[in-house]
Amino acid sequence: MKIEKVVHKDDVRIKVEVPYNDKNLSLIKQVPGIRWSRTMHSWHIPYTKEAYGMLKNLFPDIELPEKQIKSIPKEVIPALPLITSEVNPKLLVKQNTTNNIEIYQVNRKIQVKMPKNEEDIKFIKTIRFSQWNQRLFRWELPNYPGNLEKLKDYFKGRISVITVSDCIEASDKERKSGIGEVLCIRTLAGRIRIIGAYHHELSKIIKKVPYHHWDEVNKWWTIPFSEKIIDDIKTCIQHQNLSYLYEEEISTGTKTPRLSSLDAANYRFCPNEYIQKLIELRYSAQTLKSYKLSFEEFINYYPKHDINRIDEPMIVAFIRYLVTERKISLSYQNVTINAIKFYYERVLGGQRKIYRIDRPRKERTLPVVLSESEIALVFKQVINLKHKALLMLIYSSGLRIGEAIRMQINDIDSKRNQVRVAQSKGKKDRYTLLSKKMVLILREYYKMYKPKQWLFEGMKGEDYSPSSIQSILKQAIDKAGIKKHVTCHTLRHSFATHLLENGTDLRYIQSLLGHENSKTTEVYTHITTRGFDQIKNPMDGIDI
Repeated sequence: MKIEKVVHKDDVRIKVEVPYNDKNLSLIKQVPGIRWSRTMHSWHIPYTKEAYGMLKNLFPDIELPEKQIKSIPKEVIPALPLITSEVNPKLLVKQNTTNNIEIYQVNRKIQVKMPKNEEDIKFIKTIRFSQWNQRLFRWELPNYPGNLEKLKDYFKGRISVITVSDCIEASDKERKSGIGEVLCIRTLAGRIRIIGAYHHELSKIIKKVPYHHWDEVNKWWTIPFSEKIIDDIKTCIQHQNLSYLYEEEISTGTKTPRLSSLDAANYRFCPNEYIQKLIELRYSAQTLKSYKLSFEEFINYYPKHDINRIDEPMIVAFIRYLVTERKISLSYQNVTINAIKFYYERVLGGQRKIYRIDRPRKERTLPVVLSESEIALVFKQVINLKHKALLMLIYSSGLRIGEAIRMQINDIDSKRNQVRVAQSKGKKDRYTLLSKKMVLILREYYKMYKPKQWLFEGMKGEDYSPSSIQSILKQAIDKAGIKKHVTCHTLRHSFATHLLENGTDLRYIQSLLGHENSKTTEVYTHITTRGFDQIKNPMDGIDI
């Protein structure tokens, strides 16, 4: 067992490392203010005498150094204001007023706790590097020269508390050039935004990352997020004796839910001829479902209009509503446009049209993959034989979740060690690999469950639900303690990456995955770097 004083997210804490077992877990959770840190992989508690005393009672063997014990504050409450002339006595008495502003200086940060007010938020956002801290429910900004004065000048008599906790103010040089710190923000789009002044070594690493982009307007780099990439960036920053800051972007917008048949008395369902046309043209069941829901939302947006007389400006207005108020994804936007076009062009036989709507550039990201050891750990968490066989087949054959659901018994060719994937994406058939270990698992599974039509059947003989499979995998991931965002498609990405790492040619991987475009397969070369150090550059063999 080990404890030490640390600074975590600009807050002084006591890091606690204890052996993981049920007894220690139940004891340590009794300490008030305890938190688990994913970055430190340990528990941490407030740096107060109260928290330390309780921890000492629970675990008598632990001890902080004498100097650190003496420096622990006696109370948890904030210190008295440093500048009494700036404090409004009325606000100190009446703490619930809407004008109550609290300002705290913590190390190199200034934290502002204030009621929600659009004008105040606009002001805070004008200060460079200001961010909303979701955990503390406060605004945070760097303690650069002049920032505190800006806050005091703007809020004036509305400030009730100003406290300082051993802060070190950033120098003018650091403020202008950003030499002292580099801020990495994980955006909601799955990319990393890197904010800081120019550093040669850091720029070299960033430029090696695929899909890197320099934003000339905002003066920052963006790169795809992956655990490996962020570790390389962090290591480089620390080697350059810079301060590494990491934050995650929080969604502030609220989405308008989709209208359902329960929300409207006169809800209009998708016309029967629309569905029949989709079936006639042999669209997949998933496409039929997506088009039907999207078209129903469209026609119920104009409940008083004849469906056949909705014109192009009304269609454009509906798409803009989806983007601005429903905050739909780019892929959902494309599905909706295609669903509307299908009715007016294919069902009614109208002319082909292009709806001119500005579409945002899609942020390019790298797929999440699991290592071979993580894959093994996940499978060990699954006890049910059917569930284990299902997840193992998705990984070992690189299947999409829909392909695994529609897999039939006669699609398994154990003699040739192949799996036939019938009518997959793009209505194409293909063959992929069947592991020898997978053959043994499937034989054991078949003897126990005896499926009739589908290889994996539900309780009543129906095909498996995609949500059920995702739920099974999520439970296994949680038990394995893996913090990555993992879905069933992650198993397919991992299959392709591991093939590439084991020396399989990209053309074979493309065929096994059923990719129409080779560029889709090439993305896996940006995830793995195994063996790159053994490749001899042809330039080295030229006699100059």
